[in-house]
Amino acid sequence: MKEELKSYIQHNRRQFLSMPFDEKDVLKNPIEQFNVWFENAVDSHIQDPFALTLATANKAGVPSARVVYMRNVTDRGLVFFTNYNSRKGQDLLENPIACANFYWEDLYRQVRFVGKVERISAAESDAYFQSRPRESQIGAWASHQSEVLTNREKLLVRLGEISKQFEDREVSRPDFWGGYLIIPFQIEFWQGRENRLHDRIIYERDSNGNWSFDRLFP
Repeated sequence: MKEELKSYIQHNRRQFLSMPFDEKDVLKNPIEQFNVWFENAVDSHIQDPFALTLATANKAGVPSARVVYMRNVTDRGLVFFTNYNSRKGQDLLENPIACANFYWEDLYRQVRFVGKVERISAAESDAYFQSRPRESQIGAWASHQSEVLTNREKLLVRLGEISKQFEDREVSRPDFWGGYLIIPFQIEFWQGRENRLHDRIIYERDSNGNWSFDRLFP
């Protein structure tokens, strides 16, 4: 790495000048608190506010992270969709725990969910799949997600074959594709503050399903 790039990484600083996030302002239910912050992100016209970094690990504990889109938030947690045979799908089969992190840079905010993961119902996955553009539906059939692809031409040939297969009819959902629900047992809200004295509020859920929260050192 060039010395000027090293210097930039080591010495680049900026202040996080934002509103405080005090205990008196915290809602008792973290999902409701998330909905408030998410609405703020949408109203601020942040690009892809529903994008999150999803971290999983296999049975050996080897981690993997990627950006996916949240497609629903319910009283139970967050919903996203993927190929069940993908790297993330295999990780979740072996180790059904995940961490999902939202970062809204313009608001100096992060929200981190940690929880158990389970598949949503086939009916829910069907409903969402039918809402997708036809090209995305065909793409879901064409992709052996996370497997080795020797060249792009093979993917395009397969895409053409699938398109012909579903010509003049509705594209059904593949049985290897669908939704997951992250059911959190921990949710942390991070509000960037000046001089790195950030506000961090963490919620924990007990065995009875009740939430409590604490402030963390930044």
